[in-house]
Amino acid sequence: MSASPSQETDPDANAGAPPAGKRQAAAAETRQRLVDAGLRLAEQTGLMGLSVNLVVDEAGVSKGTFFHHFGDRSSYVIGLHREFHDRLFDRMRAAMRGLEPGADRLDAIAGTYLDTCLERRGVRALLLEARADPQIAEEIVARNTASAAEVLDDFRALGWPDPEQTARLWVGLVAEVALLEHAASRRDTKLRRALTQLTRRTAPTG
Repeated sequence: MSASPSQETDPDANAGAPPAGKRQAAAAETRQRLVDAGLRLAEQTGLMGLSVNLVVDEAGVSKGTFFHHFGDRSSYVIGLHREFHDRLFDRMRAAMRGLEPGADRLDAIAGTYLDTCLERRGVRALLLEARADPQIAEEIVARNTASAAEVLDDFRALGWPDPEQTARLWVGLVAEVALLEHAASRRDTKLRRALTQLTRRTAPTG
């Protein structure tokens, strides 16, 4: 059956337009530039000073491009939160590689988390400021759940009778050490040692 004139396609209609794959790649690259710009600025400005104008100037894009990718500033901060923690998880997984589940692997994970938080103290400060946002609070709960899942096998290997609950508590302890080190602007050797000792205690029974 032949197509009606309204159904016919114009072979020149999309002439000169980049393929869909290239457009998607370019959009992803622009979005990443915006996120990277925010992570750099976060080291200097804090949450209140991180304006859309600063971000677009740093990224070299227009305001319209910013709002096309993120909709509003709140969505952008959520994007920064996700990116920071995605990179953090990548580092932690790299630290885990080649280690059997157990105390040594937990030490490697905790050390990587704490060191990264200190290295990116400015970003960390911005994200801590943003915790009052309900959407950020939801992100934190989701990340903590994912973190607990990452170390579940470690507590099973250590023989803890309630490994899921123990993993969640351990994640909270590591986060607390990170907060205390952030406030002090330095590593706290005693706190880190205490964290290490906890994972090497004999698992309770009964």
